[in-house]
Amino acid sequence: MDLLGRLSESTRVGVFVDGPNVLRDEFDVDLDDLRELGTEEGTVATARLYLDEHATPSLIQAGEARGFDVITTSGDVDVRLAVDATAAAVDGSVDVVVVVSRDTDFKPVLERAAREGVRTVAVAPGEHGRSDALRNTAHRSVTL
Repeated sequence: MDLLGRLSESTRVGVFVDGPNVLRDEFDVDLDDLRELGTEEGTVATARLYLDEHATPSLIQAGEARGFDVITTSGDVDVRLAVDATAAAVDGSVDVVVVVSRDTDFKPVLERAAREGVRTVAVAPGEHGRSDALRNTAHRSVTL
């Protein structure tokens, strides 16, 4: 941040998207909008979309076409996202962690990132998909 509190272009942002919890018909989330939210915080250094093994090829292609590293897992998507986001905060590869989810399981990720001096942003897919725990833990909260 500069002296006026604005984020600098050198601020590295990690955007971590919980696909199964966010990319649902009832939320109508646009992946381009999620990347744009990341750029509001600085330069997107990492953009990852986490999906389970049931993700359609078209969803995987859409994520890749919008600049996301698509991570598919046969295990628990939440665990993989939490480990990766926490690692990015702890190893210093990002200055801002943006978690896009409605799952309170990510509260410890935001808490640990904040302890490491990393700014945190919680993005909810909609009013009905918002986690108050994430909203109250993050430095900034956005509801799509």
